[in-house]
Amino acid sequence: MNKITSFLKEVYEELTKVTWLGKQDVIRSTIAVSFVVILVAIYVSVVDMGLNTMLRAILGGR
Repeated sequence: MNKITSFLKEVYEELTKVTWLGKQDVIRSTIAVSFVVILVAIYVSVVDMGLNTMLRAILGGR
């Protein structure tokens, strides 16, 4: 039990040393990540539709 208490105290001490981002930085980062995720989703969807169309043409599907 003593090891757990010691560990948690050390974790708390380390967390007090962390420099947290400001609200505007978090908002900008969230927007940037969301934009990239949307672009990647669109890219993967287009590639998937293209491959699907190509395979249907080759295999003679509906």
